Amino acid sequence: MDEFSIFQKQIEVLSQSHRVIAIDFRGHGQSDDPHTGHTVPQYADDVKQIIDALGLKDVVLVGWSMGAFVTWEYVTQFGTDNIKGTVIIDESASDFKWKDWSYGFADLDTLIHLMQSVQTDQDALLDGFLPLMFKAELKADDLAWMKAQMKQVNPATAGAILFDQTTRDFRQQLIHFTVPTLICFGRDEKIVPLRAADYFLQQMTQSELIIFEQSSHCPFLEEPEQFNRELLNFMNKI
Repeated sequence: MDEFSIFQKQIEVLSQSHRVIAIDFRGHGQSDDPHTGHTVPQYADDVKQIIDALGLKDVVLVGWSMGAFVTWEYVTQFGTDNIKGTVIIDESASDFKWKDWSYGFADLDTLIHLMQSVQTDQDALLDGFLPLMFKAELKADDLAWMKAQMKQVNPATAGAILFDQTTRDFRQQLIHFTVPTLICFGRDEKIVPLRAADYFLQQMTQSELIIFEQSSHCPFLEEPEQFNRELLNFMNKI
């Protein structure tokens, strides 16, 4: 998925007052696909290399969906010396339904089905999944655009990172996080249970929650003006 395209409404506004860098993970969007390294830890290491190469300071990491895992992994691996805050958009501490964790979206049978579908019938998988990401029914051209964005990723790459991210569990790491964190969830969430947000508030002492009433998994697309306001307010006060 091309991060520059998917977050265009944020980049246009935030770049007027902040330096904005949209990163396509390896194998996604406009980045090269080396066919290896499609794990959350490697993606976090890639982000670290970019931050170091550009000499960035006081960074606010913004992670949506899988990007939230990369954000948490970054802080776990490298700490917060150059990190001023994090923004987590619609993700649970783990996507897997462990015996003691009901806020994931996938049990083993679901994960097996998803892995098979990525390889054998990606169109059908996306046709069923994409409507869950939005509160309102998507127009045909918007659905086609979103589908094209997601199909940019090679199925082998998609399968590798899907398995890796789904089986990650950051519950133990999050209790040690002290960096200011803005948590963004859509009220009409169909993928990640909204109750997962309460867990963050309980475990992360420097976190705050914003619920977007007219959104599901993509508040930055469904309510871009409010999302931009909340993001700017958060960045300006930390």
